[in-house]
Amino acid sequence: MRHYPPEFKADAVALYRSRPGATIKSVAADPGVNTETLRNWIRAADGRRPGSHSPAQPTAPAPDPAEVTALRKRARELEEERDILRKAARYFATETHW
Repeated sequence: MRHYPPEFKADAVALYRSRPGATIKSVAADPGVNTETLRNWIRAADGRRPGSHSPAQPTAPAPDPAEVTALRKRARELEEERDILRKAARYFATETHW
C-alpha cells in the first residue's frame, strides 16, 4: 500500500474538480493512482467518510431556547391564520353555489 503526501492528494482532487464531466477513472490514470483511492480522497475532501455515499453528519449547535419559543409562537399564529382562511374559503364556496 502506497502512502501519498497530502499535497499530492490535494492536487489529484483539484485535478478531478478542474475537469467537469471527467470520470474519476480517467482522472486517476493521469497521476497514476487507483480509481478507488482517488474516489476516497474526493470523499474525504468533501467531508465524507471513505466508502460512504452520504455526507458526514455535522454536529448541530444547541438551539437557543428564546428562539425556539419565538418560533413556536409564530407557528401557532400561522396555524390560526391558516384555519381562519380555510373557514373563509369554505364559507364563500358554499355561498357562491346556486
